[in-house]
Amino acid sequence: MLPEKTDKGFSQVELFRSRLEQILNPSHPLINLTESIDWSVFEQSLGPLYIEEVGRPGLAIRLMVGLHYLKYLFNESDESVVARFVENPYWQYFCGNEYFEHGMPCHPTSLVKWRRRVGAEGIEQLLKETISTGKREGQITDKELSNVNADTTVQEKAIAFPTDARLYDKARASLVREAAKENIKLRQSYKRIGKRTLREQGALAAARQYKKAKKATKKLKIYLGRVIRDLERKCGNPSERLAELLEIAKRIEQQQRADHHKIYSVHSPEVECIGKGKAHKKYEFGCKVGVVTTSNNNWVVGIDAFTGNPYDGATLIGAINQMEKLTAKKPGRVFVDRGYRGDNYHPANVEVYLSGRRGLDPILKKLLRNRSAIEPSIGHLKHDNRMGRNYLRGTEGDRINAMLSGCGWNLRKLLRIFFLSILTRVILIKFQWQKLTRFYQQSYNPKIAI
Repeated sequence: MLPEKTDKGFSQVELFRSRLEQILNPSHPLINLTESIDWSVFEQSLGPLYIEEVGRPGLAIRLMVGLHYLKYLFNESDESVVARFVENPYWQYFCGNEYFEHGMPCHPTSLVKWRRRVGAEGIEQLLKETISTGKREGQITDKELSNVNADTTVQEKAIAFPTDARLYDKARASLVREAAKENIKLRQSYKRIGKRTLREQGALAAARQYKKAKKATKKLKIYLGRVIRDLERKCGNPSERLAELLEIAKRIEQQQRADHHKIYSVHSPEVECIGKGKAHKKYEFGCKVGVVTTSNNNWVVGIDAFTGNPYDGATLIGAINQMEKLTAKKPGRVFVDRGYRGDNYHPANVEVYLSGRRGLDPILKKLLRNRSAIEPSIGHLKHDNRMGRNYLRGTEGDRINAMLSGCGWNLRKLLRIFFLSILTRVILIKFQWQKLTRFYQQSYNPKIAI
């Protein structure tokens, strides 16, 4: 159901309470950021996702948008952002509160359900508004959008490192749990012996007794195969969830080392093994993310996840199309690394410059040198804005987490701009006061030089 619209008028209950705008510092950067965002956009774009007069009223759209902005701006989890909301009046003002609240605004699972409701397309509106805010503040101009950098990175999924032994045991345990839910009595669950064998396998591998460790791994595979066959005998018509787990377990049991499109996680079968040539991390398990930033000030104007581990160059057209959708402007030049080789992957009517290209004029040479600025930007997206480890479920969760990370990056830049404007104003006032003090000292004591 549509969220209830709060009454902004006078209420006798609030007669002796102070409004937040009366007790907060109006020059605080978060207050300035709150005033610069056009919150009505979300009512228009996300309002049609709710059904009228069906079910209980939903939570306020501004509250949910504000909590997600704060979560990725300050690198919080669903639980911690709701907990910190209670103790921070600036956060409450940012989320649309008029008076200070002493209780949690919602349960943390409400954020999960809201993300599921709006989907990746709705989250894209949140990213679009951060770019629009930068435009209104005069920070993102058409000239800024004409030259962009593009790169890809890996957004790792929150899974354990996928060894064969661990996968066999996880698949078996998942089947046993689902069978217990459906009251299917198995001949043997291998719960205790499987746990003990997995622990032995890890100890043997750590001790470099690889032959014995290989035998323990084979035992775990045998246990998994027995549970699969037992379930197939006793459940001719499995439920949707059990059938899905059986399919995953069969693939894990049958896959070999050199196979492609392997399963690396039971609860996240969409995870891919990606090698980006890093010396410290040969393989990463997650999905590929394409990032587009402006050349001058590194605003994130496009960010999305791509499934199937595509070639880097194959993501460029999709990334530029998303940027055009978000900013209503197509870039004139894109600067990329050599992983984007291949003219057939380059978008039409856009000049693509690969790093290392020679014979360019000084302006293009400088812009191409600036391409490397996207690398630390990606590092900050991972470290500060929750793109380093994705806890959201499925391929839709991959896209949502990537785009919300871009929102956090742009909001952090806006906060810094507001803070620097305040700092500049304070320094200017201090300088003028010192100048005025010296002037009066000179007027009363002519011996003092200005």
